[in-house]
Amino acid sequence: MNKCESVMNLILPYLRLIRADAPIGFWLLLWPCWLSVALAKPPIAEMPRLMLLFLLGAIAMRSSGCIFNDIIDRKYDVLITRTKHRPIASGEISTSRATLLMIGLSLVGLILLLQFNTTVVFIGICSLPLIAAYPFMKRITWWPQLWLGLTFNWGALLGWTAVKGSLDWPPLFLYAAGVAWTLGYDTIYAHQDKVDDALFGVKSSAVLLGRNSKTAIAFFYCSAVAGLVATATLSGLTWVAYAGVTVGALQLAWQVCTVDFDDPESCLTMFKSNHFFAALVFTGFLVS
Repeated sequence: MNKCESVMNLILPYLRLIRADAPIGFWLLLWPCWLSVALAKPPIAEMPRLMLLFLLGAIAMRSSGCIFNDIIDRKYDVLITRTKHRPIASGEISTSRATLLMIGLSLVGLILLLQFNTTVVFIGICSLPLIAAYPFMKRITWWPQLWLGLTFNWGALLGWTAVKGSLDWPPLFLYAAGVAWTLGYDTIYAHQDKVDDALFGVKSSAVLLGRNSKTAIAFFYCSAVAGLVATATLSGLTWVAYAGVTVGALQLAWQVCTVDFDDPESCLTMFKSNHFFAALVFTGFLVS
């Protein structure tokens, strides 16, 4: 084994720890930020800076959150087929080393947050209790997906405030739409683990809803689309925004009609496809 291979073998477990091999998580955290920035209509010259800061922030905070989640869930992860090979659960990376990396990434996130105005910094810090509580939700509620929605869409409040300096109704409706959207896509995601979750007492909306999941997800997605329409209306966006939401709604309908809850690969494919839904809506908002 040459030196290059040795270095890669050392680095790869850490890349897997922060889910660098599964970038959809970064995107799903980032899209609410970018949607909110587009909604606030900043000067064109300011757009690249804002988008870059939120991109880097999403990478840092998603990575830190994954490590925190894996530290808390390490005893559960060993029991679940999909997660038992994660670096902390499998013993590839020690809890102490993972903690140091998590602290470093969190500091990077803080430095990036401090590049914004005071209101953004305050709202960003207010998300910490949501982040800290999330890994425990699957132990105490059947709706950890709802808590994830509350956490993952916080950027909808930050993007608008970074441009405007204060909150208003459009980002609040965008946030609500994002929570409903996350309830849908993360329920699909949770169906991958429903057998193991039920066996080991891990709670999720997938286990609770069972065969009623398609109806529930359709409701969640319809609520998300209604929230996006309300957001566009309150913001005075043009028909292009509504066109983006309409095409996005068709993509969500395709997910509901196509997903096979008994096929983990189908669930993962539908889950990942939400990247394209958000891109459609963002394009409509941006052009509008």
